[in-house]
Amino acid sequence: MKIFIGILITLLIVLSFPYLYKILQLKTLSKSDLPKEGEWATLSSGNIYYQWHEPTKKLNDEVVILVHGFSTPSFVWNGLLLDLLESGFRVLVFDHYGRGYSERPSTNYDKEFYVTELNDLVNHQNILKPFHLVGYSMGGVIVSFYADQYPKKVKSLSLIAPAGFSDPVVIPKLNNLMYYPIIGEWFFNVFNYRFQNLLMPETEKSNDERSISQKEYKRLFQEQFKYRGCIESLLSTIRNFNMFSTLEMYTRLGERDNPVLVIWGKQDGVVSFSGTENLKKVLPQAELVSIEDGTHDITFRRPTKVGKVLSKFIQQN
Repeated sequence: MKIFIGILITLLIVLSFPYLYKILQLKTLSKSDLPKEGEWATLSSGNIYYQWHEPTKKLNDEVVILVHGFSTPSFVWNGLLLDLLESGFRVLVFDHYGRGYSERPSTNYDKEFYVTELNDLVNHQNILKPFHLVGYSMGGVIVSFYADQYPKKVKSLSLIAPAGFSDPVVIPKLNNLMYYPIIGEWFFNVFNYRFQNLLMPETEKSNDERSISQKEYKRLFQEQFKYRGCIESLLSTIRNFNMFSTLEMYTRLGERDNPVLVIWGKQDGVVSFSGTENLKKVLPQAELVSIEDGTHDITFRRPTKVGKVLSKFIQQN
């Protein structure tokens, strides 16, 4: 027994070295790391990085809030901002906790956490009139939960490649040891390039002149992994936030008269386009726009198409 315990202790010590080596190389995010274009809002769980984009012409006094997905922060919106700004909207973008230039609180990244994050930011920015919400991928689930909880605050809802439309029976189980507590933190910090590679977009280029190059995408995406807590935040989201089947919530939205737009690529290999079958059942009022050759990365690979459809819908609502 003593031999077994000795071997176990030795193994733990040996395994701790590569983990500590990687962790000690990481920086603690501070205000001095922020890009000059945005700033921090101090909310209930920490500081959130946000940025306002002002319209090119003051055509209206309405606000659009863009909510990004699981891992790629707010730069995913850069290519489609122009259409919204030319339509006269003020646009607010931000990074989720744990991503980009927002702080990384140690907590459960669950539904309540993300809805509170968004509501805190709305209150902090003193947005009093109903606004337009746009969610991409996991962000589609977040904005839908928000609209479900605060229906009077939301003027319209737009979902881009939205998660949450899978049948409950096909929800994948968390049976990969790499995602288990402690094991996941060790593995993905030691082999952080593996985690980053798993999260790379489906395509590497586009003929859309507003799209982001793969080189620039990698630079911006990898920046967030320089700071402590990014991997832990992503793992906590995987463990605590249902990104796959939220049909009960979508059904409640379908029973209301909120205008809903859904933009989805038919070649989406991350959130399958087959989810549109459930979409039609539970959100009958939704206007569905499909992009024939669109993959999951349509916000930054097909921004011109997405931006024009999005701005037209929001103008009409």
